[in-house]
Amino acid sequence: MAFKKPTAPVSVPESPERLFRDLPRRKHASVLDHQGQILRSYTQTALNKPDVALQLPTGSGKTLVGLLLAEWRRRKFGERIVYLCPTRQLVNQVVDEANLKYGLSVEAFVGAKSEFTVAAKAAYHNAERVAVTTYSALFNTNPFFDTPEVIIVDDAHAAENYIASQWTLQISRSDGNQKELFRAVAGALKSAIDDLSYERLTSNAQSINDMTWVDKVPTAALGAIAAELRGVIEANIGDGKASYRWRMLRNHLAACQIYLSASEILIRPLIPPTWAHAPFAGAKQRIFMSATLGGGGDLERLTGRSSITRLPVPEGWDRQGIGRRFFIFPEKSLDEADVLSLRRTLMREAGRSLVLTPSDRAAEAVKADCEGTLKFPVFSGSDLEDRKSEFTGAAKAVAVVANRYDGIDLPDDDCRLLFVEGLPRAANLQERFLMARMGANLLFNERVQTRVLQAVGRCTRGLNDYSAVVVTGENLPAYLTDRNRRSHFHPELQAELDFGIQQSTEVANQDILDNFRIFLEHEADWEEANAGILETRDRVTQADFPAMDELAEAARQEIAWQKAMWNSDYAKAFESAREVLGKLTHADLRGYRALWHYLAGSSATLAAVNGDATFEDAARSQFRYAKEASSGIPWLIGLSRGAAAPTPEEREQATVMAQVERLEVYLQGLGTIHNRDFTARETTIREGLATGADFEFAQVLLGEHLGFEAGNREDDASPDPWWRAGEVAIVFEDHANAGPDAVIDATKARQAASHPDWLREHVPGVVGGTIHSVLVTPAKKAKSGAAPHLGRVAYWNVDEFRDWAYAALDGVRDLRRTFTEPGRLDWRADAAQALESLKADAPGLAAWLASRPARDHLTIVK
Repeated sequence: MAFKKPTAPVSVPESPERLFRDLPRRKHASVLDHQGQILRSYTQTALNKPDVALQLPTGSGKTLVGLLLAEWRRRKFGERIVYLCPTRQLVNQVVDEANLKYGLSVEAFVGAKSEFTVAAKAAYHNAERVAVTTYSALFNTNPFFDTPEVIIVDDAHAAENYIASQWTLQISRSDGNQKELFRAVAGALKSAIDDLSYERLTSNAQSINDMTWVDKVPTAALGAIAAELRGVIEANIGDGKASYRWRMLRNHLAACQIYLSASEILIRPLIPPTWAHAPFAGAKQRIFMSATLGGGGDLERLTGRSSITRLPVPEGWDRQGIGRRFFIFPEKSLDEADVLSLRRTLMREAGRSLVLTPSDRAAEAVKADCEGTLKFPVFSGSDLEDRKSEFTGAAKAVAVVANRYDGIDLPDDDCRLLFVEGLPRAANLQERFLMARMGANLLFNERVQTRVLQAVGRCTRGLNDYSAVVVTGENLPAYLTDRNRRSHFHPELQAELDFGIQQSTEVANQDILDNFRIFLEHEADWEEANAGILETRDRVTQADFPAMDELAEAARQEIAWQKAMWNSDYAKAFESAREVLGKLTHADLRGYRALWHYLAGSSATLAAVNGDATFEDAARSQFRYAKEASSGIPWLIGLSRGAAAPTPEEREQATVMAQVERLEVYLQGLGTIHNRDFTARETTIREGLATGADFEFAQVLLGEHLGFEAGNREDDASPDPWWRAGEVAIVFEDHANAGPDAVIDATKARQAASHPDWLREHVPGVVGGTIHSVLVTPAKKAKSGAAPHLGRVAYWNVDEFRDWAYAALDGVRDLRRTFTEPGRLDWRADAAQALESLKADAPGLAAWLASRPARDHLTIVK
């Protein structure tokens, strides 16, 4: 055979824009103006920057920009380029667009690397084609793409869990393959956590407090159990994917955080150590692309990159959106049954619809209803990735996707109806802990907003797309209808939400259906409505979230802290933590600042343990600062054990704030978009307390309504209802059915006095606390045989109890008017003060009861 002749050098256009004009198979004449702005900005200011970020709305041609940058650099510099997407579906979508629309030949890499063809691998290694693949193909312990020179990260807003997963060990209690691992790790952690946390971690209780509970193992406590923890993990982890992730963490436990919930244990660093992953850190350049990059240093924290150059957003896109959404909030006008009926009717009208749910359980319920009632075929998220054409080709179909809000694109006529049934604010235990326990909502404002934007935009992917978006569930309707939050949205979305809220308020089922039909037809009647949306868009402005500049400045030092911790340089970590604290001065960052005092104290403690005793005083000071900054954060008061033991006042404060945290969860569960559920619960309590028959049931509900953990069991010798908050428990002996002439006998008194013993035996977490037994009765007298027991029992006249309860109910209603979401430290402070003024806080109520022994309030008779 003849030898091949050397390939002649090919001239490379001087810019990505010119490259596009030279592509013979392209279907577009040229790039659009806003795309050109981004491309020129990149070549003029960011060509040699190690980390670059660009923002373009979905549907504005962001993919073309990324592909042109990749192809131009490949040709000009002969670089190996990897273009990353969140999912396989998006990999295939990008490759199809590159080939069919833009005339670019790129190579798709999906599946196991053993399935990659020899030709494809050679084309990438020789820099002959751009590789398009998933995040997970790069972020694993043994990637094929081990030496990329440029990495394009598409949908960067979705990158955090994909990137962090390489350094995250998630141990699920419900996963059959991890049950033994979960039990073993829980056992190893027992000595590092309190008794109640261990009980919640290991028991089968599933109360609302258990399901929403989240905690963190103290960093300083890890040293004593690190060897045991490593041992039990390695003995039980097996050979699956989790074992690879554990290998990344096993020698860096001190640099990790361990989060706990009733269903999961999560081990991960605060910030993913991407500097330790050579395929990512060794690239010449990383280009992050997103429809919503956000600010406040969030992208830096997500990616572990401390200095990212952001390209300016093209002119005009700060006001113009993509496509049109008609928001429907049925719960503003309809009850639960009517909302379900509306969903079925809208699905029939639309033909194809997409439903996003926050959990697998919710997805299964929707699936069962669609299959059973509508007789529609139901597709899952994985179905859409593997066979999307079957869904889009069906006249009647529903796609139901659980706990996933990005990576699913249904543009054009693929789908005109989207249901978003709730949206979890936190995507993992770390976020839950920082939001719910640390009051660090401000840190996640833009991240949560981005998730919301991605969720509601699944079916509007281009300028001409339109979709109705039906919003239901516990949290999302309240989030989107809150006027203060809406002010931070893009003007186009603000206008769409304003219109949707107006059309959803005080309307009937048929009104919503009629409006939906008009929107679906998208003819002259809708044009008039759309003009009103545009008018609102042009009038409103987008407000910045507070403290974004401070958070952005702190991000670099936060990454430096994590890097030092990862490298076991605890003295340097301490200095970096102090640098972070110097940036966080905004009043709304108090919770986040308290966390960094704690992290600084933990770093100093580790430095002292490792031989530098001069850090002992620094550690104590930082823990003290953490406690001083942590009013409203009971977790930090209990966690700062490196300082002196909490004072009685601090313990009482921790108890009150734990009660307030539960009250937050309770109010959120009842919803804030309307008053129906809250008012119904309040009415049930009032009516139950008014009667003897339902008094105990209402008393349990009242305890929950005030933020207590409450319960009642009908076992032999068990007490009547009990309430618990922190270290304080109150157990009742109710005598509500009795008349004013009733007399308390010895049996009743002895029974009431023994209730604390029963509670210690049967209720987790009360063994070391104080328990107050209280007799609620109209009786004014007691028999002499009861007298010896009445010194250990408090007295509460039943009518006085009712008056107190009704006042407390009014107080909670007042608090609810200002409640928006858990974790707001200003609301927590107001709630604590309100409970204390009502004598409904656990320490205050306990102290009042302790001053009222029944023997001093009952007349002793023979």
